[in-house]
Amino acid sequence: MSKILIVEDDPSIQALLHDFIREAGYSVALAADGVEALAKFSEQVFDLVLLDIMLPKIDGYGVLEVIRQKSDVPVIMLTALDDEENQIRGLDLQADDYITKPFSMPVLLRKIVAVLRRSSKQSDMPQTMRYRNLTLDLEGYKVYAGEENIDLTPREFEILRELLNHQGRILTRQNLLQTLWKYEFFGEERIIDTHIKNLRKKLGAADYIETVRGVGYRIDKEDKKPVVC
Repeated sequence: MSKILIVEDDPSIQALLHDFIREAGYSVALAADGVEALAKFSEQVFDLVLLDIMLPKIDGYGVLEVIRQKSDVPVIMLTALDDEENQIRGLDLQADDYITKPFSMPVLLRKIVAVLRRSSKQSDMPQTMRYRNLTLDLEGYKVYAGEENIDLTPREFEILRELLNHQGRILTRQNLLQTLWKYEFFGEERIIDTHIKNLRKKLGAADYIETVRGVGYRIDKEDKKPVVC
């Protein structure tokens, strides 16, 4: 049974989430502020965290930063802050999704299922992938250019991996959103452009990713597919 930590300071929303998610068959723990959330996270192992942003003591962004220093556990942010700037901030801090209030409980449950399924599938993937001088540690979500470790966010890593898995093929923003998010994305498609821009900057002078204007992105096809082992 998957265990979910719900971090929400509004008692009515907390109770609603607790009852609905428990009824769906998950084990649930609750926290009403950032300090309590981090304490419970350090004491127990969770499969997913539902994290409000506007929390007492430590806000959701601060909680997520601390979590990401320790763990790649899936995190879905729940918040009334629906502007693009806050969504991008949450995603850049390596949240797996960002859901604005009010939200549909059935839709939330399906997103939880999708995120947990994606997290589970990652553990069954091959260990490494190689392309030119890049090496991707598929389990550890690490990328090396030669011997140099390139620090990517999980989303940047997933986009790079997806492009490498489809060498020579143009992937549209919608292709990437549907594949990596596993469900319809209700935000701004241009978030992909932000991730691509950051990827190019981090990968350095060797620009592996080609922009096909008005269509999408691709990585040139080598004579052989990337080595996966």
